Amino acid sequence: MSATTTNLGAHAPSHQGHDHGHAHGHDKSGTVIFGFWIFLMSDLIAFSLFIATYADAEWHGIASGPSPHELFSLGLPSIETLALLISTFTFGLCTLGMKYNATMQRTIGWLVVTLAFGAIFLGIELYEFHEFWTEGNTPQVSGFLSAYYALVGMHGLHVTSGIIWGLLLIVQMRTMGMTELVKSRLMRLGLFWHMLDIVWIALFTKIYLMGVLS
Repeated sequence: MSATTTNLGAHAPSHQGHDHGHAHGHDKSGTVIFGFWIFLMSDLIAFSLFIATYADAEWHGIASGPSPHELFSLGLPSIETLALLISTFTFGLCTLGMKYNATMQRTIGWLVVTLAFGAIFLGIELYEFHEFWTEGNTPQVSGFLSAYYALVGMHGLHVTSGIIWGLLLIVQMRTMGMTELVKSRLMRLGLFWHMLDIVWIALFTKIYLMGVLS
């Protein structure tokens, strides 16, 4: 009886230590996710401020430059939008593959497709910027153009960051495997990417659609 009690007492600390470590891991993961949500909210606030600045400049900051109606068309921006929407769909497939234990190669494959469509989006955006600059519509021409380049350029920088982040995750998946840490990072990238998609829909509507129809 006493030996049994001693054995139970000897094993108890080890179970408690394991449970404590497991709980600590969950607490740390929850803190990271909470912090990431705060980051996304602050990013949305920043985009909102840039959109508000653009909305004011498009009516009161045209100066001698072109108006939105004269500058924009829906051709290239519509292709950009389609590319980003497709990339969001393929990222969803990537996330589902990770969730339901698809092969790592399939998960990486969908992520590569997502990043490729993101690169297409960026390529079209840079081409459009180049066309505007060639025509002399630079940020120095008017407050409207300054606000336009700042707003769209800020979104483009976010997409660029997402692509770099995705490439680093591909390296980590190949070297570390599909660990819980890698999965958590992939989920956070997914949230970031979907947020950029939502923001772009708002930008497309405000800048291009309303600009052409005004």
